Amino acid sequence: MKRTKLRLKKVKLFLLAFCFFTVSLGTFNLLPSLAAGPKHYDELKFPPVPEIKLPKYTRFELKNGIRVYLMEDKELPLVGGTALFRTGDRFEPADKIGLGGLTGEVMRTGGTSRHTADELNQLLEQRAASVETGIDITSGSANFSALAEDVEPVFDLFSEVIREPSFAKEKLDLAKNQEQGGIARRNDDPNDITGREFQKLIYGDRSPYARTAEYKTIANISRDDLVGFYQKYFHPKNMILGISGDFDTAKMRSLVEQKFGNWEPTKSAEVPPLPTVSPATQGGIFLVNQPQLSQSYVQMGHLGGMLNSPDYGALDVMNGVLNGFGGRLFNNVRSRQGLAYTVYAAWSPRFDYPGTFVAGGQTRSDATVPFIKAIRAEIDRIRTEPITAEELAFAKDSTVNSFIFKFENPNQTLSRLMRYEYYGYPEDFIFRYRRSVEAATIADVQRVAKTYLKPENLVTLVVGNTDGIQPPLSSLGTSVKVQSVDITIPSAT
Repeated sequence: MKRTKLRLKKVKLFLLAFCFFTVSLGTFNLLPSLAAGPKHYDELKFPPVPEIKLPKYTRFELKNGIRVYLMEDKELPLVGGTALFRTGDRFEPADKIGLGGLTGEVMRTGGTSRHTADELNQLLEQRAASVETGIDITSGSANFSALAEDVEPVFDLFSEVIREPSFAKEKLDLAKNQEQGGIARRNDDPNDITGREFQKLIYGDRSPYARTAEYKTIANISRDDLVGFYQKYFHPKNMILGISGDFDTAKMRSLVEQKFGNWEPTKSAEVPPLPTVSPATQGGIFLVNQPQLSQSYVQMGHLGGMLNSPDYGALDVMNGVLNGFGGRLFNNVRSRQGLAYTVYAAWSPRFDYPGTFVAGGQTRSDATVPFIKAIRAEIDRIRTEPITAEELAFAKDSTVNSFIFKFENPNQTLSRLMRYEYYGYPEDFIFRYRRSVEAATIADVQRVAKTYLKPENLVTLVVGNTDGIQPPLSSLGTSVKVQSVDITIPSAT
């Protein structure tokens, strides 16, 4: 006992001495920097942004057409994967809007031919694992995550959900009730109203890229519709699978082949042509009157382009000049003029259909018209006046720096590789994009602004209190006619 106490005292004395020595040494090392005083922010030196390097990965294709990416990552004992399917809400029948989303939801919540939904939930919860599915506008997906030690049983459930969903009717009924509840509440949030109605003005309310589910379209959807939608699009040839995490590539490849190698399509895997896109509205002022609001929610813009544009890099630099802290809109509209709570403008392209140019923000009701004029002025200015060298450098640095953070871990990188293949983009699109940003010049930014930004086509939508908007929206021009937007929710009958 005495020897033990003596050892403890020696350990304590050693730790105290070590801490004193460490603190003293640290203080000694800090003295020169403290004496020098803090540096001004523009005197700070930072290392250059590192080059993006793709982690090592394996790509192969199964005999049935499934394309597979495997990327090992031993940092944590976890494994995750995603399967992409060539489908989307945009292929729904017009009288059954909501079918894609319901198919994606009930594909998981409805259980499988071997496990009920409750059994599936229990098996996953016991292993702290997850399997989720969904369908958005342009794709369908299934995801799993698991501890490395549980990857085989979880991957078995993952393949089961993909290949053998049962679409239990009671789960469909529950999902439809929840969807109808969402319809009932969709006008509660002014932000939601603004985003939804702006998309309708740009694409058209019947466009697959803007239309919304209604009580009637949800009521039209049956279990057979879900099964038919699933069978039409969920095929091996429509599937790209990516897995990253703590695994051995050879063993994982064997597991993939075991679970998916014998999956044969029951029907043709052809996907319909993509819906066409054309501008639904060319200019105009639109108002959603919400008397209870004390501020206005504004979006203005027009149809945009796609990510594969050769000018995308320069357009993204243009975004950097307009947007964010230090951008023109923040500095001029928000800080100097005090006209906005939030303000933004961005060229927002899409992979395989035209996106939008959109600008807007939130402002108090009596500042609505000056706010819109201020944004218009900044759009005109970037089209007609060259930006400064400082603005170019700031925008390029901000764009490249933020881009680097999209590749912080192998899973993010793998997701991009899969998306590029899904939409038919080249594998080196990552590097092409960065080079185009770095190569952008002052003249390039002005050229793309003048070419792609169309002030005469700007559609302006305001969600706000008509009586509080003073001066009125009609004061924006002598020939301006303010058009009212009806957001009444249609009944189920």
